[in-house]
Amino acid sequence: MSEAGPDGEAKPSEEAKSPASAKESAKASTSKPAQAPRRGLLRRSRRAQRWAFAIVLLTLGAGAYWCFQTYQRVIGYPARAGVGSAEVVRFEVPRGASFPEVMRRLIEAGVLPEDEALWFKVFVLHKGAAGKITAGEHHVRGDMTPEELLGELIRRQPSREVRVTIPEGRHTLEVAGILAAAGLGEQEAFAAAMRDPKLLESLGVDAPSLEGYLFPDTYKFKVGTSPEDVLRRLVRHHQQVYGDLRRRHRGAAAALEKEFGWGDHEILTFASLIEKETAARHERPRIASVFFNRLRFRSFQPKRLETDPTIIYGCTVPPEKSKACEQFEGRIRRIHLRDPDNPYNTYTHEGLPPGPITNPGRAALEAVLAPEKTRYLFFVAKMDGTGMHKFSKTRAEHEAAVDTYIRGK
Repeated sequence: MSEAGPDGEAKPSEEAKSPASAKESAKASTSKPAQAPRRGLLRRSRRAQRWAFAIVLLTLGAGAYWCFQTYQRVIGYPARAGVGSAEVVRFEVPRGASFPEVMRRLIEAGVLPEDEALWFKVFVLHKGAAGKITAGEHHVRGDMTPEELLGELIRRQPSREVRVTIPEGRHTLEVAGILAAAGLGEQEAFAAAMRDPKLLESLGVDAPSLEGYLFPDTYKFKVGTSPEDVLRRLVRHHQQVYGDLRRRHRGAAAALEKEFGWGDHEILTFASLIEKETAARHERPRIASVFFNRLRFRSFQPKRLETDPTIIYGCTVPPEKSKACEQFEGRIRRIHLRDPDNPYNTYTHEGLPPGPITNPGRAALEAVLAPEKTRYLFFVAKMDGTGMHKFSKTRAEHEAAVDTYIRGK
């Protein structure tokens, strides 16, 4: 059926619609059910996004909290008390110890927990204090804060010095004993260093030992100074004093080189003989004149200096000794006076001994370069407690003096 329109024309009914309209209707009816799964998928996607966003927020929050806690720990670490004991521990930092070595020792001493080592290392490096740790004894505790511990480790150590006096007229073994007694090291270590070829070369000493080059004086040394550095100080002082004297008496030194072929070592050897023969400072230039006269005067033959201290030295100090010296018990006997195998024996060998027999002071050194001008050839100790000598020009005068002062005739 059809309905009439306003203009009287009939309108087709719903059933009489065109095929195209029917197709559109069918398409519309089939498209509506497909939208439902799409909406569900969108809803699930939005939920996943919300969960992912929530996880990201939680992660960021946790990370921020961790960063905040770590920052707070870093900021508060220097002032945080340690977890160790409050008992004071004496902690020694060896001279020359590296920062990792100091940390290892702190851990072993129970002062620094091993799990705190990295924190402490970062703290010290941040402060730039790794190279400021001082060698010596420190007093630390396990409950110290890192700031307190570092403050103690970089604390300036009190200057602990040893005062030691080397008297004039002491040979190397005696000097080694004096230095050892002062607490500067072992006597054997000093004795060995005095013959160390490398040390001798570094000091410019062309000799088998430092005998004669250890200037007698009073010194101050820091505790822990090595034997080599102690000896360097003594030798440098000798070189300064001798250098000054040689400049002041350059003409005399040149004359000795021209007359006898002496260099610095021979001058030093000659001075050591003067040092051992008298303790009276004003007598040394006169003793020097006696020895020079024995070498210069044609009437004095053979050219033997004949001084007892050279025999004693050869029998006590050198590592290798003659058979006669092996029987030496502190007193010179005829066997020692006649011993040709003792190179230091000036009764059997002319001229100077192989090297110094002691370490002379300034007065003995200057006596070689500025001796008195005399005709004396002999001297004998007066044995009256003054340390003075009786000087003679002839052997007959000398024998008479010996009778008076030694034999008591």
